[in-house]
Formats: sequence, C-alpha cells, structure tokens
Amino acid sequence: MTLIKWVTCAVTDTDGFHTGQSGWGELRARPGFLGQSGGWSRNTPGYAHVFGLWHDHAAYRAFMAGPHDRLAAAQAGTYRSIEVRLFEAIETGLSAAGLVRLAHCRVHPGLDHDFVRAQQTVWTPGMAAAPGFRGCSFGTADAPGRPGQIEFLVLSGWASAADHDLYRRDRFPGLYRRSGAAGHLAAIDGDLIDTVPEWTV
Repeated sequence: MTLIKWVTCAVTDTDGFHTGQSGWGELRARPGFLGQSGGWSRNTPGYAHVFGLWHDHAAYRAFMAGPHDRLAAAQAGTYRSIEVRLFEAIETGLSAAGLVRLAHCRVHPGLDHDFVRAQQTVWTPGMAAAPGFRGCSFGTADAPGRPGQIEFLVLSGWASAADHDLYRRDRFPGLYRRSGAAGHLAAIDGDLIDTVPEWTV
C-alpha cells in the first residue's frame, strides 16, 4: 500500500530549516521513494508542511532505519516541534503546484466509504474542471485515540492562490452540497501552503 507521509514543523530558524529541507535530494536514489514536496503555511507564520510518498511500508521502514537520521540532522535545532503522520494512499494525483490546499478530515463512524466515494466521484472531477487545478492526493488512517473513527488527508494542488480563490468562489459551494460533506464530517481543519520549489525531490 502506497504511503503518504505528512510532516508538520513549528520552525524557529526559517533560513536554517529551508537550507536543510533543500538538501534531501539523496531520497531520489532510495528504493520505493516516489516523491517529496512541501512549503510554508499561509495561516500560521513559521509553520512548515512536508509531504512524502512511498511505495509501501517496507520501503519506508528501510529508509527510516537507514539514512533518515543523518539527513534530518541538517535541520536539528531549526524547529521547536514536529509531528509525523502516515496515511495509506487512495489517490496520488497531486503534481507540481504553486499552492496546496490541505484538508485534514475526521469522518463519522461507518461513513468512510461514503466519504471516499464522494471524493472520487464529486470532489476530484469537480476540481479537475477548474482552471489551475494541479491534481489531488488523499489517504486514510485510523484516528488516534478515537476507536472506530477514520481520518483522511486531502491535498489539492493549484497553480496559484488566485486559481484556488476562483474555485472557492465559483465551484466549491455546489460541490460541497453534492458531496454530502456536511453529513460525513465529524471535524475538519486545514491550511493553505505556499510550496517551495527547492523542497521538491
């Protein structure tokens, strides 16, 4: 099962963090590595998101047991907190984008299949018809500390913030109604991320 790795960091040294994050090119040679990108939060200054894609758990575990700590050492002392989450990918269509919209969704028990169906038949096709759309990736995981509840990470890419703003104004309200999201979601939070080209591997 393909994995989406989501890393969030509260950064204290933005220049040092950027330099370290720009130095992960060695990942390209790792078996099972499929890509990595990230950028800065628009909502919370100094907050960074990084997304990695791995072919399966075995490839990811081998990387973590091997060169990960050596590569990560370049960013030691540049952030005050870090959180890492893994999601099993359902769709991996995100491509190079200037802006990424992140939605972190918790779904009511028993409605996860309805949520996935809506994502695949309503949200992704609806966004694909919008100017500037650069693909979507989403994955699922068990919600920590909430037995029976499933959570999803949804990443949609946009050429620019203006393209995303146009989509939000013209298309989002209709897609929201058609998808039934109001009935599926127990909670949702999110962010807008200005991607940094130097962080793309």
